[in-house]
Amino acid sequence: MNDTSLNSARRTLATEIEGLQALSATLDDAFTQAVTVLANISGRVIVSGMGKSGHIGAKITATMASTGTPAQFVHPSEASHGDLGMITQNDAILALSWSGETAELSNLINYAKRFSIPLIGLTSGADSLLGRAADICLCLPKSKEACPNGLAPTTSTTMQLALGDALAVALLEQRKFTSADFKNFHPGGKLGAGLVLVHEIMHKDAALPIVPIGTRMDKALITMTEKGFGCLGVQQPDGQMAGLVTDGDLRRHMADDLLSKNVEDIMTPDPITIGSDTVCGEALNIMNTRNIQCLFICEEKKPEGLVHILDLLRIGVA
Repeated sequence: MNDTSLNSARRTLATEIEGLQALSATLDDAFTQAVTVLANISGRVIVSGMGKSGHIGAKITATMASTGTPAQFVHPSEASHGDLGMITQNDAILALSWSGETAELSNLINYAKRFSIPLIGLTSGADSLLGRAADICLCLPKSKEACPNGLAPTTSTTMQLALGDALAVALLEQRKFTSADFKNFHPGGKLGAGLVLVHEIMHKDAALPIVPIGTRMDKALITMTEKGFGCLGVQQPDGQMAGLVTDGDLRRHMADDLLSKNVEDIMTPDPITIGSDTVCGEALNIMNTRNIQCLFICEEKKPEGLVHILDLLRIGVA
């Protein structure tokens, strides 16, 4: 990429950043009202828009649907040919139009008014057809487009998309949508794998490399080798985790009398552990940060399972 192209890219980004800053500065109570309305409907958020606004609307729909807010995109032209039947009085409509004068939205607007369906307009034209008809108008600042001709939707669509994200996140937080909820909607791919809970893949029961405190290292090493995880948990008489012996601990204590020592002489006390409801993505982050390859899963400090980095690789997290 030559210098002219780089300058163009930076100018585009700077212009769109200015638009987002203007949008942030002009947010008002209308946004709060919109979130309240959308959070309290018993149906879905019906998103609609024409052209580039429609493409942005489809993305907003997908973001809402994946974060706990039931949503559906209805194309305004198709709405005029029967798809209005998809919209019920339990729904709310979020209509996108930069000018607010998009002719294709007129039937959708009339339908909302006829059946008292809440209508939220996302437009730069507060005095436009959409702006005046909307029960709540989310007014976008008329910022400069990044397109040098001022024609191609660039800054305007960036602001639409950002405001849609802001609505989705505010609704997510209001609904107390958790990572566990998120997993239900994202079971596939690396994202879904990262949201699997460790108790779903952990090794447990007879597979666990655990010995009681007081065990001699010659016997402990047999258990450690048999289980094949490269680590060994040490348990107190009350069942709580006392420490962990790793390959690194063995190297640090390598001496002629190693096998005659007890595990508590070698172990790292109070090792890092995780709970059974930890997502695999978080477990991987802990392993990477601490430069370790396995984690014991404990409840009330008692070991219930173990997850190894190879387990995370197997399900596609790492």
